[in-house]
Amino acid sequence: MNRSASDRSASRRLLRAVPLLAVLGLAGTAQAETLLIERVQEEVAVALPARGMSMSEVETRFGAPSQRLEPRGGQKPQWPTINRWSYPAFTVYFEKDKVIDAVANQAGPTEVGPKPPVR
Repeated sequence: MNRSASDRSASRRLLRAVPLLAVLGLAGTAQAETLLIERVQEEVAVALPARGMSMSEVETRFGAPSQRLEPRGGQKPQWPTINRWSYPAFTVYFEKDKVIDAVANQAGPTEVGPKPPVR
C-alpha cells in the first residue's frame, strides 16, 4: 500500500500547520490575561496608598473606605493580623496600622485580574 507523493506532501503540510495553530491559540490567551495590567499602567495618574502610610494617613487622603473587611491572620505571634480596606477602585492591605500593599480592583466581570477580596 503505497501512498502517493501528493498524499505525503499534504500530510507534511498538515503536521507543520498544527504547531503554528497551537502557538497562535496561546498568543490570544496571553493577550487576554494582561487586561488588568494594561489598565493599571494606563491609569498611572490614579494614586494608590504608598507602602508605609498609616491607616489615619490613608483615611485622610482617600476618605473613609467603602468597606472595612474582616481582619485575617493573628492566630500566632509570628503571624501578624492583616486588615483590609476596600475602596471602589482599589483594596488596601495593612499590617498593624501600616500599608503593606494596595491592589487595583477588577473594573468588570470580564476583566482578567485579581479575585475580589475574601469577605
